[in-house]
Amino acid sequence: MFAAGLVTFREGLEAALIVGIVISYLSKMGHQTQLRFAWVGVILAMIVSALAAFGLQWVGTSLEEPYEQIFEGSMMFLAVGVLTWMIFWMRYQGRFMKRDLEHQVETALASGAAFGVFGLTFLAVFREGIETALFLSVSAFASDAGATLIGSVIGLALAMAVGYAIYVMAMRLNIRLFFDVTSILLLVFAAGLFAHGIHEFQEIGWLPMLTQSAWNTEGVLSNGSFVGSILRALVGYNATPSVLEVIAYIFYWGVVLVAIRYWTQHLSARLAPTHA
Repeated sequence: MFAAGLVTFREGLEAALIVGIVISYLSKMGHQTQLRFAWVGVILAMIVSALAAFGLQWVGTSLEEPYEQIFEGSMMFLAVGVLTWMIFWMRYQGRFMKRDLEHQVETALASGAAFGVFGLTFLAVFREGIETALFLSVSAFASDAGATLIGSVIGLALAMAVGYAIYVMAMRLNIRLFFDVTSILLLVFAAGLFAHGIHEFQEIGWLPMLTQSAWNTEGVLSNGSFVGSILRALVGYNATPSVLEVIAYIFYWGVVLVAIRYWTQHLSARLAPTHA
């Protein structure tokens, strides 16, 4: 539930920030007539994203072995890739988001197309929504679907409340610190998903190597216990992980650390002043 709430809260707040930037810029530039198109895009994107989430969950629960494991494992790997990319993009490119969005609004208005602003807000919110739909579906596969639903509702409600407080009540929030902290938590979540995806593929014999257990903590903290189930949903805890799962977990963090180094150097070069 915590993982679902965290993902929904972060993605929802990111969508709220995007909408807030677009709405504020339209109002500042005197294009109030375009506001209704912007809001229609937001609402429609939320509806389509919700339908996508229910669709993915329905497919996952309708399949039988081994197709269930194939689908769930594939969705986990896809979610890990999307989640990791989103975290790095927001961390190192998010500081330019306001400028880029305002430029896109200007381009949409200059084109004269009636649905330019609608398309901008729809695509922006739909991108966040489809990411959330993917993560929630995967979270439901790895834990309890009911808890995932409750967590997602709480996370979305918090995101809407904080977004409203920022843009309507002028609440001050250290956005960069917020995304830094949640990024670390989500990377832990993604590492667990990656290992869980390996587990799904090992169950159907697609990854038959290194299947022996690396350790067994079932007697201390079982997967079915209250704490064990929470840790399983949050960090991918497994009381009897295979050697390949452990290697995959470590490998993921190795890739993340290399990526952090690369993106940090790339951003430093981009922000460095140029001299004639």
